[in-house]
Amino acid sequence: MLSDPSDQNDHTVRLKALEDRIAAAKGEDRKPHSEEHYSQANMAWRMVIELVAGLGIGFGIGYGLDVLFGTTPIFMVLFIFFGLAAGVKTMMRSAQEMQNEALAKQADKNEED
Repeated sequence: MLSDPSDQNDHTVRLKALEDRIAAAKGEDRKPHSEEHYSQANMAWRMVIELVAGLGIGFGIGYGLDVLFGTTPIFMVLFIFFGLAAGVKTMMRSAQEMQNEALAKQADKNEED
């Protein structure tokens, strides 16, 4: 006895509608946990890229100045440290953004309770 494909499709539609109604009754926002995980991983990669970009830009500027002035790699070393400082500062700003978003979500959640 084979089931009718349209009957099975009807069951999946009805099941999805029921799940949506249950989620609405519970007040859930139906965001899977995996999306939150990927968001955190994306933020971590963003912070790493900001640090590496700061170092790379500092290296490039320092090396360019050393070639331009014909000096020993004093400008390269100096600007690598400046790039490191800029990268860390940018990372800290990103971390502060993440913390502010988490606190805002927590405050919204506490207001609902």
